Amino acid sequence: MINRRHIRVKVMQSVYAMIHAKSDNIVKEEKFLRQSIDKMYDLYILSLDMLVRVNQIAEKTSEISKKKYFVTKEELNPNRKFIDNKVIKTLKESVSLQNYIEENNLNNWYLDDKYVSIVYNNLLASDLYKDYMAEEETSFKKDQKFAIKFFAEFIAPNEKLAEYFEGENISWVDDIPFVNTWVVKTLQELKAKDDFIIGRLYKNSDDEAFASELFKKTVLNLPKFEEEVADKTPNWETDRIADLDMILIKMAICEFLKFPSIPVKATINEYLEIAKDYSTEKSSTFINGVLDKIWKDFQETNRLNKIGRGTL
Repeated sequence: MINRRHIRVKVMQSVYAMIHAKSDNIVKEEKFLRQSIDKMYDLYILSLDMLVRVNQIAEKTSEISKKKYFVTKEELNPNRKFIDNKVIKTLKESVSLQNYIEENNLNNWYLDDKYVSIVYNNLLASDLYKDYMAEEETSFKKDQKFAIKFFAEFIAPNEKLAEYFEGENISWVDDIPFVNTWVVKTLQELKAKDDFIIGRLYKNSDDEAFASELFKKTVLNLPKFEEEVADKTPNWETDRIADLDMILIKMAICEFLKFPSIPVKATINEYLEIAKDYSTEKSSTFINGVLDKIWKDFQETNRLNKIGRGTL
């Protein structure tokens, strides 16, 4: 499921896009934000389905080989260890997964099956596959270990797949690392003999509401928050501050003032980590200094208004 850090990243991107498009249609932009988050789920499902489709190609190839006019002993009695992988079989037989694919028309790997073939051929040529197929002992745990390595080494880092995903949805570029981690965690949590039911996108309704509220409250208070930044950076003209840095600072101020249940330290730590990934090399140090001044000022003037967990 999506975590709050990635929700913040999505909001940051939407605020940035809205500012640079000079749009004032908050309803439209919020709808785009929610659609962008929802589409992450499609990327997650497609990533899981790649495992299934590669497995299906292996089975189809095996069946075709059996029907050849001059069939070898190995082709007549093939090693079905990969085809019968218990973890991938669990995904393949998941009603929940297959229903989502059908209901949302995620037939990408049928329409663009060349990407499945690329992954399949890379896997066949690997030592990982050869060692796995040569091992006589089989178990759910061993199948699970192989499935995780298969995804982590041949699907997650595949540049051709990354290019394809970017072409399908530009917002997926930033979602790929998060979704890859999500898929690995999903595979790690699978249990023998349990049916696989796809999880929720959001942890709970609070997280779902957080995305919209953070976006709207930030956008509606951009000029006001800019004044707060200007007061704490007298040696800087606001237009000299990098756009993303300014947006991250304003989002943090929004959390300070408009989200009483979120601790100040949690807010600062989250935005510093995001700055390290998305802004300049020195951004996190600069943002940390500005936010430290701002929250101390808010504390001294009794403007924080934190309650419950927010007081920690």
